[in-house]
Amino acid sequence: MMTNTNQRLTQGQFSFLPDLSDEQITAQVEFALGNGWAIGIEYTDDPHPRNTYWEMFGNPMFDLEDPAGILDEIRACRSTFPDRYVRVTAFDATRGWETVRMSYLVNRPANEPGFGLARTEMDGRVVRYRVVPYATEKPEGERY
Repeated sequence: MMTNTNQRLTQGQFSFLPDLSDEQITAQVEFALGNGWAIGIEYTDDPHPRNTYWEMFGNPMFDLEDPAGILDEIRACRSTFPDRYVRVTAFDATRGWETVRMSYLVNRPANEPGFGLARTEMDGRVVRYRVVPYATEKPEGERY
C-alpha cells in the first residue's frame, strides 16, 4: 500500500518517491532518449490534475541526444522558476503511439498548499464535489 504521509503533490511517475537527484533524472532521460522519445520541460503554478496546459520552457528537444544538454535545460528552468512545479515529459512520436510515455516532476515549490474538496448541494439529493487547489486563491504569479 502506498501512503502519501507528507501530503505532497502526486503527479506523474515516481510521485510517491523522494525527489529525484540529478543523476536519477539523467538516467531517466537516457532511457527516454534510448527509446527515441523527445524531451520537453514544462512548468506551472497551478498543478491541478486536470490542468494539462503547463507552460513550455523552450522548445521540445526532438533532435537533442545528449542527456547533459537536457539536464542543463532542466537546471535553467529550475533557476528561472524556483517557486513553480517543473516536470519533464518524454514524447513518443512513433506512428500509432504519438503520446507522452513518461512524465515526472523535477522541481517543487518549498510550500505546497494542496487541494480542498468543495461540496455543492443541488436539487433533490444530488451532491456534487470538486477539487479546488488552494494555490489558485491568489492571482497568478503570487501563488507561492
